[in-house]
Formats: sequence, structure tokens, C-alpha cells
Amino acid sequence: MKHAPASERVWDPFVRCFHWSLVGLVVLNLWVLEEGEAPHEWAGYAAVTLVLLRVVWGFIGTRHARFADFWPTPARVSAHLRAWRHGARPPATPGHNPLGALMMLTLMALVLLLGFTGWLQGTERFWGNEAVQDLHEALANGLLLLAGLHAAAALLMGRLERTRLVKAMLTGVKERY
Repeated sequence: MKHAPASERVWDPFVRCFHWSLVGLVVLNLWVLEEGEAPHEWAGYAAVTLVLLRVVWGFIGTRHARFADFWPTPARVSAHLRAWRHGARPPATPGHNPLGALMMLTLMALVLLLGFTGWLQGTERFWGNEAVQDLHEALANGLLLLAGLHAAAALLMGRLERTRLVKAMLTGVKERY
């Protein structure tokens, strides 16, 4: 049986910078900056830019940053869930496990949709459109909910998989204990 190394370099500086910059921008836009004001809009556009850069990095970046390394195929997700359901440890994944990958992709999609609905609100056609405003607010609430779930899951999965996931997103090295 092949054992995972005690520590492994997983997330490169770009991925870590992307992650924490996006966290900062989301926190700013949800709790600090005034909705509809220019700083809120620019922070939103910066978040969209970060996500688009991360998508590019998902194709050209380092090994564990590439989507091919962790894409949540039905087979990967199924094997991961099956292992947990049967009380076994899922196959070790250096980067994101399949459920973490699904969450990451969902969070990035929400940021892009938030940027799009925010931009729509500034267009002549949708200026003051309550349906677009309500959708933007619902997406923001969904992002907040899923980001909280993501953080809780990182802590829980770190304990279950005996890895230091939060520390890995700071240092780039995933340690097993």
C-alpha cells in the first residue's frame, strides 16, 4: 500500500495569493464597502479579474494548480463519497479532493455571476431593475453561505484527513500528521 508523504508542496504562490486576495475582496464587499459605490464596484471587478486569472492558471499553472489535477469528474466524486460511506479513507489527493474542487468551482462561478449582475445594474437597460438587484443580493448571500461552509469543511476535512489544510493555504505545503 502506497502511503502519502508526510508533507508535500501543493499550492504555489499564485494560488495562495489568489485565495487570500479573493477572501479579502469578498469580506470588503460584503461587510465594509457601501453597495453601489465605486469602491464596491472596483472590488467586485478585481474579484472577477482574480477568478479569470485563476481560470487561466488552471490550464497553464503548476501541477496541482491545474484543473486536470483535481477536476471533480463523476468517477472521482463517486469514489470519494463511496469511501466515506463505507468508513474507509478516500484516496489521498495532494490538492483539492473532489468535493473541495466542486466547492472551489462553485465559489468561483458565484463570484463571476456576482460581477456580471453587478455590471448589469450599471447598464442603461437594467439600471434600477429590482430583479437584477435581488439576484445580485441572493448570489452574495449564497457566496457568504458557501464560503462559510467551505471554511468549516476545510477545518473538518483537515481533522478527518489528518492534514493541516489552512496552514497549507498559507505556506503551500500540505502536512500530514
